[in-house]
Amino acid sequence: MEKQGVRLRLLLLLGLRLGAAAAGLLKADGAQDGGGGDTISHSLTLVQRLEALLLQGNGSDVTLRVETPSADEVKMIQAHALVLSLQSPAFEEMLLGRNGSTLVLRESADCAAVFDKFIRYLYCGELSLRLDQATPLHKLASKYQVLSLQQGVTQYMTRNLARDAPSGHAAGWYEYALQAGDVTLRDSCLQYLAWNLSSVLQSGEWATVSSQLLMSLLQRSDLVLQSEMELFAALEAWILRNEPDGLTAENALRAVRYAMMPPRELFRLQTQSSVLARYQESVRDLLYMSYQFHSASPLHMAKYFDVNCSLFVPRNYLSPAWGSPWIINNPTRDDRSTSFQTQLGPSGHDTSKRVTWNALFSPRWLPLTLRPMYTETGAMQPTRVEGGRPRIIITPATSSADFAGVNFQKTVLVMARQQGRLVVRNVYNFHQSTEENGDFLAEADLYRRTSEYLVDSSLFLHIVVKPLYQTLITAKN
Repeated sequence: MEKQGVRLRLLLLLGLRLGAAAAGLLKADGAQDGGGGDTISHSLTLVQRLEALLLQGNGSDVTLRVETPSADEVKMIQAHALVLSLQSPAFEEMLLGRNGSTLVLRESADCAAVFDKFIRYLYCGELSLRLDQATPLHKLASKYQVLSLQQGVTQYMTRNLARDAPSGHAAGWYEYALQAGDVTLRDSCLQYLAWNLSSVLQSGEWATVSSQLLMSLLQRSDLVLQSEMELFAALEAWILRNEPDGLTAENALRAVRYAMMPPRELFRLQTQSSVLARYQESVRDLLYMSYQFHSASPLHMAKYFDVNCSLFVPRNYLSPAWGSPWIINNPTRDDRSTSFQTQLGPSGHDTSKRVTWNALFSPRWLPLTLRPMYTETGAMQPTRVEGGRPRIIITPATSSADFAGVNFQKTVLVMARQQGRLVVRNVYNFHQSTEENGDFLAEADLYRRTSEYLVDSSLFLHIVVKPLYQTLITAKN
C-alpha cells in the first residue's frame, strides 16, 4: 500500500506540472525543443488518467461534503489532498487544519450546482461552461484562490457580453464584479453597456439595472445612443418600473442633458411626461437653462450665465444630425473618402446651420516617427518604412465665421461582430486626425481576413461630430 501511495503521488505531481494555470495548452507529440531534439509528450494521456482518478476515487484521502444553506442537497466528492493543496491555497489551509477525512464545505445553491466542474478543473485544467454558470464558477475560483480559473472565467464573461440571453447578463455581471472586487470585469461590463446603450435600453435587462449602475451610466459622455430623448424615455420607464426613492429619481433626472433636446421635445416632455411632472421642481433650473441655451447665441449667453457644466456636452449620438455611418469594403486596398453633413451645434440658434465634412481613410499611413528624415546636407536618414497603419482625417469642406468659438471633437465608433451581433468594439476621439490617438486600429490587423474588426471583409464605422463651445465649457471625454 505504501508503494502504491508513492506511485500515486508521483503521478499527481507529474500531472500538476502541466500547470495550475490551466490549461489545456498541450505540446504536440514530437514537437522540436530548443536543442534540435525530439520531445516525447504523452501529457494528454496523463490528464485523462488524472480525470479517471477523480471519477473513480482511487487513492482518495479526503471526502468533500458540499452542503447548501437549506441542506436539501448534499454532494459527496472523493478527492486527493495533494491535488487540492497544490491547486488551491485556500484548500491547502483547510486541509492542514482538518480533524478527519471529511471536509465540510458550505456553498450557495448555484455554486453547489457547478462544484463538480470546479473540482474537475483542479485535476484537468479545463472545463466547459454556459452563461448561467459563469458567475458561480467565478465565485468558487475567487473563494478557493484559483487565480488561473478566476482569470479564465473573467475573460469568458468579457468575450460573451454581447451574447443573447432572455434577460441579458451584462448588468448582472457588472453588479457581481462590483461586489467581488474584479476591476477588470467591472470595467469591461460598464464599457460594453455605455458603448452599446441603445440596444441595452431596448432589452429586458434595462429594467433590472441598479440605481448605482444607472448613475454611473448617466454621468458618462461616451454613451452611444440615438439621442438624448431615447435616454430620457428609457429613464422614465426605469423610474416607473422600479419606483426608486425621491432622491434617486431626482439625481437621475438631473443627469439628463436637456440642452441636447430641441425645444419642441422639451415642451412635449413638460406636458406629457408623468415622471417629469412629478419631479419638475428638481429639474426646473436645468429646463430653464436649456430653453435659454436654445433661444440665444451660445456666445451671447455666456456673457451673462455660467454654464460650464455637462448639460451642454453632447454624448455619442447616432442620429443623422450628429454624424454618419461609413462602411469601408476591403479596407486594406487603397485610400477612401466620403462626405456628410451635421448641424453646426446643439443650440437652437445653430441647428439650421449645416457643416459639410470630408473624411479620408488611409490604410497604410506612416506615423511621424517612421517618415523619412533629412539631414542638414539634404541626405535622407535611414528609417523604418515598412508597415504603416490606418488613419482617418476629418476636415470641414469650407471654413466659416460661424465656427468661431466652436471646437469640433470627432469620434469614430468601430463596430465588430460578437456572438453574431454587431456591437461597438472601440471608440476613438480626436479633433482632426486619428494620428492624435496613436493607437487607432493598432490591434485590428485588417490584412487578416479573420480579424475581429472586419464584418464580411468590411470595416464598419460610425463617425460622430460633437460641437463643443470653447468659451462655455471644458469637456472631459
